[in-house]
Amino acid sequence: MATSKSKIAIGLCVAGLLMTVFGIVLMFVGPTVVNQQVVKNVQINPNNELSYTMWRDIPVPFFMSIYFFDVLNPEEILKGEKPMVQQRGPYVYREFRQKTNITFHSNNTVSYQEYRKYHFFRNMSVGNESDEVTLPNMLALGAAVMMEDQPNWMKMIMSITFNQLNVKPFLTLRVGDLLWGYDDPLVDFLSKWFPGMIPFSGKFGLFADFNNSNTGLFTVHTGADDIRKVHMVDSWNGLKKVSYWNSDQCNMINGTAGQMWPPFMTPESTLPFYSPDACRSMELVYEKPGVVSRIPVYRFVAPKTLFANGTVYPPNEGFCPCRESGIQNVSTCRYSSPTFISSPHFYNADPVLLQTVDGLSPNEEEHGLFIDIHPMTGIPMNCSIRLQLSLYIKKVSGISLTAKIAPVVLPMIWFAESGYIDGPVLTTFYNNLVLIPFILQTLQYMLPVVGILCIMLSLLIEHHSIKSTKFTYLSAQISHPRQVTFIGDSQLTLCVRLCPMKWCHIQGGNFKNF
Repeated sequence: MATSKSKIAIGLCVAGLLMTVFGIVLMFVGPTVVNQQVVKNVQINPNNELSYTMWRDIPVPFFMSIYFFDVLNPEEILKGEKPMVQQRGPYVYREFRQKTNITFHSNNTVSYQEYRKYHFFRNMSVGNESDEVTLPNMLALGAAVMMEDQPNWMKMIMSITFNQLNVKPFLTLRVGDLLWGYDDPLVDFLSKWFPGMIPFSGKFGLFADFNNSNTGLFTVHTGADDIRKVHMVDSWNGLKKVSYWNSDQCNMINGTAGQMWPPFMTPESTLPFYSPDACRSMELVYEKPGVVSRIPVYRFVAPKTLFANGTVYPPNEGFCPCRESGIQNVSTCRYSSPTFISSPHFYNADPVLLQTVDGLSPNEEEHGLFIDIHPMTGIPMNCSIRLQLSLYIKKVSGISLTAKIAPVVLPMIWFAESGYIDGPVLTTFYNNLVLIPFILQTLQYMLPVVGILCIMLSLLIEHHSIKSTKFTYLSAQISHPRQVTFIGDSQLTLCVRLCPMKWCHIQGGNFKNF
């Protein structure tokens, strides 16, 4: 029995020592192993099936939800009254993106073009594409503002043409036509008499150049030489910077293409990206941690300075000429059309903008821009990019179409591009890049604890075994009095208690009767 306990104690001790040593080694080696696994999986490399497929095809649901600001009082606006709008939407489109013409280069970069297609989802929308809404005539009213500083004779020609073509300052059209294109004789007139004012012919639509199109030629770093540069843009359409704006800082092409970021993020990290649609780089900032589908994430949001004017935020001076803070003039990259981008409903913008239009109600939950990203890999788990397009309209002397319109930045449309990882892709991502690293991190702390407990248990068992052995030996000696040797009172007392007889022999003394 004692031998069996000793074997158990030795086994526990050996196992405990092994687990402790392995756990301590794992504390030093584990993070390196996890980091190497992450680096391997986030590089743009055709051999990395998970991350490469996600990068190339974006096999997750991605939607664009579009909201219109239906103008309720167009006749009153022409008389100089405040516009009244009503939000209509969402009209939801499933967005399909795929990278083509993928070319890897010897300097650890890869070039590609990303094509996008949109398909209407009726079951997620409030109505059909045949629904009608009223919006300002972007071509006519925009052209009028663009002509404000031109000679009177040019404005007269434009005004006469507007009358002959029966151009209206406000249009009531179907949703599908407003988005993807409608026939407008004004397009042919402007192309003929004012070449360069608009770069297209035929149909005009707010998103006509979105569908079945690409976002330009991106060249990004693969991360093979430096994982800190993975997904970062090296050039766009062969350019290291754009020329739309008035400062080198504003013209810089910074960050990624807006789909993935370098791994190993901290709360001090930011999310820079270049948006061809906005013609500029943007940068999101950390807000708070969270969890999406069991995956830990960091939420990044747009800072209040994103669309601030140069007075409020001097680095944005290069985006001017500016108006109220919170809206950005994009006329220089939109063919001089007086258009502005902002957060929906002028969220985070100068409150004076809300005083010029009735029907707006900005709030963070519905109109704030955010990206929830897995900090260890730099891969977004959930996102919603929300932007608004507005048109600056006003009375232009010499162009009767503008009547008495009071100067106003009038919202026309806002959209939210949103997506989230789900299904088999989420399961694979969770198992490979979340669960396995979590198990390794847990083991590096749990193994030493369990090992130390095993060692302590083995010592306890061994101690109990030794004590039991001494007890058995003492009992055997007491049954043969001549061989018993006691020293001191405590041994005598033990002898008395253990002796099966009433007499004990004490060496160096006499028989004593108890």
